[in-house]
Amino acid sequence: MNKTDNKQVKVLFIGDMVGRPGRNVVKDYLGSLQSADKQSNYDFIIANVENASHGFGLTEKNHNELAAAGIDCFTSGNHIWDKKDIYSYINNSDRLIRPWNYPKGTYGVGYRIFNVKDTKIAVLNFLGRTFMNPVDSPWEILKNEIEKIKEEAPIVIVDFHAEATAEKICFGKYCSEHKVSAVLGTHTHVQTADEKIINNYTAYITDAGFCGVYDSIIGMAYETSLKRLVTSIPERFDIEESKVLEFNAVEMSFDAVSGQAQSINRIRFIKDYNEVML
Repeated sequence: MNKTDNKQVKVLFIGDMVGRPGRNVVKDYLGSLQSADKQSNYDFIIANVENASHGFGLTEKNHNELAAAGIDCFTSGNHIWDKKDIYSYINNSDRLIRPWNYPKGTYGVGYRIFNVKDTKIAVLNFLGRTFMNPVDSPWEILKNEIEKIKEEAPIVIVDFHAEATAEKICFGKYCSEHKVSAVLGTHTHVQTADEKIINNYTAYITDAGFCGVYDSIIGMAYETSLKRLVTSIPERFDIEESKVLEFNAVEMSFDAVSGQAQSINRIRFIKDYNEVML
């Protein structure tokens, strides 16, 4: 996309990054865009960060590190509360959002509106309710609030952090009926091959995937994952240690006036960093 084309906005959405390996491969990817003068291809960059600090939660140090890497908005999920210093900074962050359908009075905010080029982008975050802890209805919140949001921001992007694929697909179609620009699934960490534009308006994928160790159990070590699954006894998960890393994301383009999605493409690559200092 030509940066001078004010009728189109291009967005990069990065799937759940898991621990230091996830942060490293994301920073390397964004750094490669800068070094190749390609970062101008993206007007706005979003990343799900709920697993960015040793696989659970987000520390303030890592928040600032990822902001410095060029990520404009951080979405999250049910693990965002796992690092307790979140309570000391979430209300002061200008880019972090937590799921909107937590009860009223919860720390942080469930959506933010950003100025991007000559338009505005609203980023919303919701938790699914199937196989998840009880939360308020994302369906009702979207129905009640979307008209007001669309009046201010033509481009509306939703991170739907959910377990069940059917719930994600149904929510994507529901959002398309309310003229949401994109619904991007997160949480399961496995990139799906169903990217599409629903009802000729809403960019959609069931799961954007994850960023972290390639030969792992969705970012975690095999041995601790195996022990927990075989014995059913709670076991502390550890990040898998390897320098073969995986990067998953989607890139999308939108009409800057209407908010209609024009394209969605998956990004997935595996890179061996054994001979590269990270």
